[in-house]
Amino acid sequence: MALTDEQRQHIKDSIFPDRLQNNGRGRPPFAALYDVDPATKSPTLAFDLRQDLVGYVLDAIGAMKEGTSYRQAASYVSANVGYKFSHELARRIFQKVCELYPEWGEYRKQAHGIHGENNAQSPEFKDKKKQAKLREKTELKRQIKKLSDQYAALQAVDKVKNGELPEDALVEPTKYLKEDLTIATKAEADAIKAEEEAKEAQSVIFKPNPGPQTDFLASTEREVLYGGAAGGGKSYALIADPVRYCGNKNFNGILLRRTNDELRELIWKTQEMYPAIYKGAKWSERKSQWTFPSGARLWMTYLDRDEDVLRYQGQAFSWIGFDELTQHPTPFAWNYMRSRLRTTDPQLPLCMRATTNPGGPGHGWVKKMFIDPSAPNEKFCAKDLESDKELRYPENHKKAGQPLFYRRFIPATLKDNPFLYDEGAYEANLLSLPEQQRRQLLEGDWMVAEGAAFPEFTIRHHVVEPFEIPHDWRKFRSCDFGYSTYSAVHWFAIDPNYETLYVYRELYVSKMTARELAREVMRLEQGDDISYGVLDSSTWHKRGHTGPSIAEEMIAEGLRWRPADRTAGSRVAGKNRLHELLRYDEEIERPGIIFFNTCRQIIADLQVIPSDPKGGDDIDVRYASDHTYDSIRYGIMSRPKAKSIFDFGDGANTTGWKPFDKVFGY
Repeated sequence: MALTDEQRQHIKDSIFPDRLQNNGRGRPPFAALYDVDPATKSPTLAFDLRQDLVGYVLDAIGAMKEGTSYRQAASYVSANVGYKFSHELARRIFQKVCELYPEWGEYRKQAHGIHGENNAQSPEFKDKKKQAKLREKTELKRQIKKLSDQYAALQAVDKVKNGELPEDALVEPTKYLKEDLTIATKAEADAIKAEEEAKEAQSVIFKPNPGPQTDFLASTEREVLYGGAAGGGKSYALIADPVRYCGNKNFNGILLRRTNDELRELIWKTQEMYPAIYKGAKWSERKSQWTFPSGARLWMTYLDRDEDVLRYQGQAFSWIGFDELTQHPTPFAWNYMRSRLRTTDPQLPLCMRATTNPGGPGHGWVKKMFIDPSAPNEKFCAKDLESDKELRYPENHKKAGQPLFYRRFIPATLKDNPFLYDEGAYEANLLSLPEQQRRQLLEGDWMVAEGAAFPEFTIRHHVVEPFEIPHDWRKFRSCDFGYSTYSAVHWFAIDPNYETLYVYRELYVSKMTARELAREVMRLEQGDDISYGVLDSSTWHKRGHTGPSIAEEMIAEGLRWRPADRTAGSRVAGKNRLHELLRYDEEIERPGIIFFNTCRQIIADLQVIPSDPKGGDDIDVRYASDHTYDSIRYGIMSRPKAKSIFDFGDGANTTGWKPFDKVFGY
C-alpha cells in the first residue's frame, strides 16, 4: 500500500529537510541524500537536499513497509537515480521512519513473513541445516556458471576462426551460449546480432547525420559557427551539443535567442530529448532552466538588446550557445558573453557555439568573423574585427605568439539532413522563394543578405581594378567621423565623359582623434588635386563645451571641409540618390558609381546593409556599421560635377555654399 501524500510530506519534513547545517563533526545523517553547497566557504558547511532522490526514496519506504527487502529497495533507488544507494542506508532510513510510525515496524514483520519466504531472515530459514543447504546450492550455481563461461569461451575461439561467429564473441561468449550449453550456429548468431541492433536502434535518442552535423558536434575549437541553408539540422545539433557535459555537476550552460518566444520551439525539442537521455532531468518553466540529476544546469533565455547582457554580469558558463546569431545587429553581445566563459573544472572545455542562416541585421559582422577569414570547415586563429589582426598572447606572456583561441565555420545545406531532403516537400518550398531568399535558405549563400537595401549592387558591374586617374578628372572627398566607432573617408573622381563617379581610395580607422585623422588624410592625398571635402555636419556642433569642435580641429590642421547635408529627409534622399547611381545603364554599359577593389569596407557593407524592416525608405536603423555608407551618401549628395573648360579659378564646385572664413572653413 503506497504512502499517502500527507505521510510523504510528513516523512520528508521530519527526516529530510531541504537544507542542513553541519555541526563541524562530519557529514549530516543520510549524507548520500545531500550535496555540499560549493558556494559556501565558511568552516560550517551547508548541505542541500538532492531533490531528484527524495521521491524515489519515499517510494522505497512505502515498499519496505509492505515487506520489500532492503536490498530490493536500495536497488530500486539506485536504478532510477544513477547513484549507488546501499541496503544499509535503506535500513537506517526505515528505522528512522518507524520512530514516526511505530506500528509500521510490526506491520513490516508480518508482511515480510508473507513476501520474504526466500529471505534468510524469515523464520523458515532459522534452521541451520536449511541455511547450509542454501549456501551449498548457491556455491554450486556459481561454479556451474563459471564452468559454462569457460566452456563458451573455448567454443567461441574456434567458431570465430571459422567465421561462424562475429568477433565480439571473443569478448562476450556467453551471449551466444544456449540453454543446453552448446554454442549458437551462424544463423542463430546472426539472429541474436540483429535483435541486439534493433534494440539499440530503439534506444538511440539522437544520432547526428554524417557530415556537417557530426563535424559540429566533434569540433574542439573555442568558437564554432554552424551556418548556412535552412533545414540542415542546425537547431538539433545545438541542443545536442551540451548533453555530453550534463553528467558533470559543475556544468553550467546557457542557450540564447533574441526573444523568449523564439526559444519556444527549441524548448519543445529539448523536452523530447533531455528526459529520454537523463532520467530525472527536470525543466523549470519559471526559471527557464534544465536541471539534471548530476546537478548540471542549462539556462535557456533571451538576449535582445545590448543592455540585456547585464543580466549575466558576474555569472560563469562553460558552454554558451546562440541560435540565429545574425539576428544580433552588432557583435557586442557575442563579445561580451565571451567574458562570461570560464570554469574551474579541468574536465569541462570552454565552448561558444552558434547556428544561423545568412541574412539578418548581423549578417555583415558574422560573415566577417567566421566566413571571410578561412575556407569552410577549417580552423583558424581568431581575429579582432576592428583591426583585422590575429588574437595572440603578448610578448611578455609565457605563451607569447600562440593564438588565444581558434574559430571554425561549418556550412550547412538541406542535403545534409536526409529526413527533410529525401521527402522533397521542404525543398520544393524553398525553391519557390524569390531568388535572394532562395540563395540564402536553400543554398546557404553568404554573398547575399536578406532584405539588402541595395540589391542592385554587384561585384561584376560596380567594382574594378585600380587605374591611374587622369589629371583632368575632378577629385573630392567625403568623411563620416567617429572615434570610439569608426571614421570612414572616401575619395571620388568624376569621369567627364559620362559624369560617372569613381571611388578610388578609402580610409577606415578607429581611435583616431580629429587632428590625427586630418594628418593621415593629408598624407594620403599628397599630389592629389582635391577640389573640396564634405564632412558630417554634426562635427561642427559644440555639444556642451566652448572649445573647438571636431571640424575646427581638423581645419586647424590645414584640412578644409564643408558641412554635409543632414537636414530633414536627407537620409532618404541620399539613399534614393545612391539607388540611381548604382543602376546599370545599358546604353553606356556602366553604372553611375564604380568602386576600386581596394575600397574593401564599402564593398563589403553595400552587400549586407539591410533595408528598413518596417518598409520605410531608409536603411535599417539598427544597423550599426553604417559609417562607410554615410560617407558615400555625403559625397554623392554634394552635387559633384566634372571639370569643364568654362570653370574659373580652381574649378571647385561651390554651388550653394561659400565659406565666410577662409581659415576655419565656415
